[in-house]
Amino acid sequence: MKINTLCMALLATGIAVPALAVEQQPFTVQDLVKLNKLHSAAVSNDGSKLVYGVKTVAEDGKTDSDLYLLDLTDKDAKPLQLTTAKGTEHDVSFSPDDRSIYFVAARDGSSQLYRLSLTGGEAQQVSHLPLDIDGYKLSADGKQVVMSIRVFPECDTLECSKEKFDAEKARKSTGREYSQLMVRHWDTWFDHARNHLIVAPIEHGQLGKTVDVTKGLDTETPPKPFSGMEEVTFTPDGKYVVYSAKAPAKDQAWTTNYDLWQVPVNGGDTVNLTAENKAWDAQPVYSADGRYLAYLAMRKPGFEADRYRIMLRDTVTGQTKEVAPLWDRSPSSLSFGKDNNTLYVTAQDVGQVSVFAINTQFGDIRTLYNDGSNSLVGLAGDRLIVRHASLVEPGDLWSMNADGQDLQRLTDVNRAKLNKIKFGDFQQFSFKGWNNEEVFGYWLKPANFEEGKKYPVAFLVHGGPQGSFGNSFSSRWNPELWAGAGYAVVMVDFHGSTGYGQAFTDSISLDWGGKPLEDLQKGLAAVAKQQPWIDASNACALGGSYGGYMMNWIQGNWNDGFKCLVDHAGLFDMRSMYHVTEELWFPEHEFGGTYEQTKDLYEKFNPANYVQNWKTPMLVIHGEQDFRVPYDQGLAAFSYMQRNNIPSELLVFPDENHWILNPDNLQQWYGKVLSWMDRWTGKAAQ
Repeated sequence: MKINTLCMALLATGIAVPALAVEQQPFTVQDLVKLNKLHSAAVSNDGSKLVYGVKTVAEDGKTDSDLYLLDLTDKDAKPLQLTTAKGTEHDVSFSPDDRSIYFVAARDGSSQLYRLSLTGGEAQQVSHLPLDIDGYKLSADGKQVVMSIRVFPECDTLECSKEKFDAEKARKSTGREYSQLMVRHWDTWFDHARNHLIVAPIEHGQLGKTVDVTKGLDTETPPKPFSGMEEVTFTPDGKYVVYSAKAPAKDQAWTTNYDLWQVPVNGGDTVNLTAENKAWDAQPVYSADGRYLAYLAMRKPGFEADRYRIMLRDTVTGQTKEVAPLWDRSPSSLSFGKDNNTLYVTAQDVGQVSVFAINTQFGDIRTLYNDGSNSLVGLAGDRLIVRHASLVEPGDLWSMNADGQDLQRLTDVNRAKLNKIKFGDFQQFSFKGWNNEEVFGYWLKPANFEEGKKYPVAFLVHGGPQGSFGNSFSSRWNPELWAGAGYAVVMVDFHGSTGYGQAFTDSISLDWGGKPLEDLQKGLAAVAKQQPWIDASNACALGGSYGGYMMNWIQGNWNDGFKCLVDHAGLFDMRSMYHVTEELWFPEHEFGGTYEQTKDLYEKFNPANYVQNWKTPMLVIHGEQDFRVPYDQGLAAFSYMQRNNIPSELLVFPDENHWILNPDNLQQWYGKVLSWMDRWTGKAAQ
C-alpha cells in the first residue's frame, strides 16, 4: 500500500498521523467535494464508548461510509471499524446496556432498523416494514422505538399506505389536485402523505405490532423540511411520546404555531402541552429522572427567527418557568447533564456557535467553548463530546471537561487531505454601522497572500436574512474557495444577523433595504481602511436568497460600488414573490402583513421598482426545484438586463432547489462564478 493511501485509510477512522512533507496548494472546489464527512456520532450511556460514521470520498469521486467504535477510557485507543456493508449506516444509538448499537440502513433497498452487537457478529435487521424509516428514537429502557414514517393519514395500516404509494407511482395521469395550502414546500410538491410517528415494542430483537400514535392527523411530525427526531421524545417511563407539530388546520402556510403534544404509546387522546403559546415550541427533552421537561419556545407568532427561550416544566407540580430569561441568545440545541439540573446548550454568539452550561434552578450561564462552530454529541462521564468546525476545519470530534478546558482531539478524518491544502488566514473585525452601532464581520486573506500587494474583493452577503457568515465550514458557500482563487474575502453580519442579541436580529424586519445596506457600505469601507491589502475599488458582491435579494437591491441603490454581482436565488419582485412562495408567514412577518395589507412597504423595498438604475454586470443563478424563491424571480432579473443591454448571464440547474447539493453541479457553480468575477475584476487578464 502506498504511503498516501495508508494515511487516508488510517485517517478515515480518526487515527492521527504525522503531517507529510507535501507542497500545499490553494483550496479549490475539487478539494471541497472530496473531503471526508463525519456523521452519526453517539456516546454510550456509561460514557466509555463513542460510535461515529465516516463517509470517505476517493480521488475518482466514489464514496463509502462505515461506522467506527472508539474506546474513550483509553487515550491511546485506536478506532475499530464496525461495518463494511455497502451504503450508509446512520442515526446511530446505543442500547441501554451499551452492548449493542442500533442504526438505520437501506441494505435490502428499504431503510430499516438494524441492531449490531459490539461483542461480534453481523448486524441483525430489526424491522421489516413495508415503508422506509426516516428516523427513530429508543425509549429509555430500550424496549420500544418511535419511528418517523411517511404515511397517508386516512390509512389504518402501513400496508395501506404502501399500496397507495404504489398506486400513485403507477398512475398514468399526472395532474395534482389540492383544496388548501401548502401545495408545495421547499423542493417537493405535496403528495397528500404526511410524516407520522409509529411506535412499536422491540421483542427478541424484532419489532412487535406497530401503532400510529398520530393516526389520522393531517399534519407533519417531525416538521419538514429541516427538522428531525430532536422534535420527538419518549417520557422517561416509556408511557408517552411527546412531539412538536402544528395542529391540523388550513392555516399551515401562514402560522408558526408549533406546539408540544403528548400521546400514549398505544395511541389515544393527544394532549397539547403548550396550548397557551401561539408561537413556535420545539425540541422537548426530559431529565433522566423524569422530573423536568425542557424545551425551546418563541414568543412572536408568525416569526421564524424569534429568540428561542429555554422553558422548564416541573412534571410533579405542573409549573413552567423560563430559564435564564435575561440571556439574549437563541439556543439551537439543549440536553440535560447527569445531575438533572444542568442544561448544556449551543447557540450562535458573535460569529461563533458556542457551548454553554446553564443551571436550571438559578439561571447561571457559563460559556464553555466559544471558538468556531460547535454541536454537542453527548456526555462521557464528566466530559463533553462535541463536533467542532471552523473556517478552516471541516468538522471533527473533540472532548473537553465540564469547564470547557483540556480539549482533546478524538478524530482527524481529513488530515491527509488538509495537509495538501493552503487556506487563507482569517480574522474577525468590527466597525460602526447603522446608528453608530457596532457591527462584526470576517476578512480572509488570499491563500497565496504576498505582503505589499492589493487584492480584488469577493464581498459575500449571507441569506436568511436572519443568518450569519461566521467561523464555520460550509459545503456550499465556502469563503476559503474565494481565498484559494486569489481574492480578499469580506463578510459582514449586518443588522438582522443572528448571534448578536434579539434586538439586532429583529432590526431588519420592515427594513430590508435600509439598515443592512448601510452596514454593507460602511463595512466594506471600514475593512479596506483597516486592511490596506483589500482593494475595495475592485470588488464583486455575491449573495444567495436574501443575499441574492441584496444583489438586486444593490443594482438599484448602490450601482457604483462593484465591478460585478452574482445573484443566487434572489428575490426580484416582492409582489409576485409574495404570491408564489410557500411559507407565507415569512413575508407576512418581514413586511408587516399580506401584500394587500402592507403594499406600500413591499413596494418600498421592491428591487423591481429601481431597475432604471441597474447597470452593474450580473450573473444570475437559480434552481428549478426552488419553491422558496421560485426560479421566475431569477428569470425576471435576467430578462430585464438582457432587454436593456446590461452585461448578464444565467445559470439554471433543473435538479437543484434553493441550494446546490450535487457535487458536479457545485463544481460547475464555482467554475462559472469565479470566471465571471475574474473577467470583471481583471484577474482573467493577469
